Amino acid sequence: MSEYVFPFEKLQVWQLSVDLAEFVLDLLDNFPKNRYLRLVGQMEAAVTSPAQNTAEGKGRQYKKEFVQFLHIAQGSLYEVVTLNEFFEEKNFFQMKSQPKSENDVNKLIES
Repeated sequence: MSEYVFPFEKLQVWQLSVDLAEFVLDLLDNFPKNRYLRLVGQMEAAVTSPAQNTAEGKGRQYKKEFVQFLHIAQGSLYEVVTLNEFFEEKNFFQMKSQPKSENDVNKLIES
């Protein structure tokens, strides 16, 4: 990203969240369409939530509000990790086998 339009676009946590969401959404594109539709929808919501909450929180007036939105984003990352466990148990896909995604999740959780 060479030119920023909004302040949240400068945040590394937002950039990593967008990258992770794109990666997982690409994995879900190859998912069987007729099975586990609710889990897929839940994963789509959970993996896109951190970037959305970071952006929304950055737009708030007070730092305390921003921090609260970051905590919500962190909770969504935990949800992604948990859903991935279900997908691994069913052998649908394994984010852990993808070094990029595991590193991104760890970086985001530590942020």
